[in-house]
Amino acid sequence: MRILHTMLRVGNLDKSIEFYTLVLGMSLLRQKEYPKGEFTLAFLGYGPESEHPALELTYNWGTHDYAVGTGFGHIAINVDNVYEAVKKAKEQGVKVIREAGPMSSGDTIVGFLQDPDGYEIELLSKKF
Repeated sequence: MRILHTMLRVGNLDKSIEFYTLVLGMSLLRQKEYPKGEFTLAFLGYGPESEHPALELTYNWGTHDYAVGTGFGHIAINVDNVYEAVKKAKEQGVKVIREAGPMSSGDTIVGFLQDPDGYEIELLSKKF
């Protein structure tokens, strides 16, 4: 068994694809419209879905915003240098929720961004 994907509902598919590709370096793996259901799916990731989990963005036509909710936490992305990644995101106009720096209860360097729909993205430099 393995995780296939995580799905987020988004209000502006183009803006969200731009964020995940240009800011976080993912690739658009596939995209398909479903006219009968009035929605579009876009799958993004860091490699082929046969080997890597993907992020599924669901755009329900005509719905432009969602409440993020209190149960969802964040998506974590491992980067080589959190300080540089946060700096680059800021230069691209991305909202930074927490500047890069050490965790309060450890030495892992983390930073938090907000995607166009308000979802939190944690950048961390943890080595596995």
